[in-house]
Amino acid sequence: MALGYSMVYGVIKLINFAHGDIIMVGAYCTWYMMSRFGVPALFAALFSVFFCASLGVLIEKIAYKPLRKYGRLSLLVTAIGVSLFLQNVVQLIFKADPRMFTNFFKGAITIGGRQFSTATPATIIISVIIMTALTLLVKYTSMGRAMRAVSEDDETAQLMGVNVSSTISFTFAVGSGLAAIGSVFYCCSYSQIQPTMGSMLGLKAFVAAVLGGIGSIPGAMLGGLCIGVGESVTRGFVSSKMTDAVVFGVLIAVLLIKPSGILGRGSGEKV
Repeated sequence: MALGYSMVYGVIKLINFAHGDIIMVGAYCTWYMMSRFGVPALFAALFSVFFCASLGVLIEKIAYKPLRKYGRLSLLVTAIGVSLFLQNVVQLIFKADPRMFTNFFKGAITIGGRQFSTATPATIIISVIIMTALTLLVKYTSMGRAMRAVSEDDETAQLMGVNVSSTISFTFAVGSGLAAIGSVFYCCSYSQIQPTMGSMLGLKAFVAAVLGGIGSIPGAMLGGLCIGVGESVTRGFVSSKMTDAVVFGVLIAVLLIKPSGILGRGSGEKV
């Protein structure tokens, strides 16, 4: 989830508050394909990735692209509007009642005398693979060079022949596809889905991206792991009611001590 958040921010510097609700749409899409049409879990997840990637591009074209020239505040307000729109549309279609999601990963593994769901190591392994693939994409492909150029200076990139609109659309497609993958793994661990689930998930993905260094792909991965471990430790040794307080307390601490995040780099601006 944090990887998708960081991808979009890294290119167009937009805090996409609708990202959490794309996660929610991905969860409902996977659940609907499995429960309504009996599609196997893997194909339902792949369809969800495709659907969310297409939705991300559609949102960018309709809601964000016309407002790029008006500044980031307009985009930020629009992102909040898109978030509320997606929540209400899904609630209108599927109602507010929670739905139960079937865990793809059966069984458990034992490490050090403790049992873990197989979804836990699968989430970590696949997240590392995705992080590696994204890093290679950004560093060693022509689209990656275009993404770095647009992130640095979109006007100059356009003068140098980079198709800025296509690059931004590709970034939204990748970020939204990652949101769908994140939703599947989240729902395998927490089996209940509802229309408002994306609000807190989106905020926590944002916190993880900021903690690791927003715009940094390895930083997003590291931030997500730190937040996840922090939540688990708090839930196990303190209180489950304190988990959200710990997450946002970490955000405040990071912004006070190292605003650029663990792996983020401060940037200077000549004036």
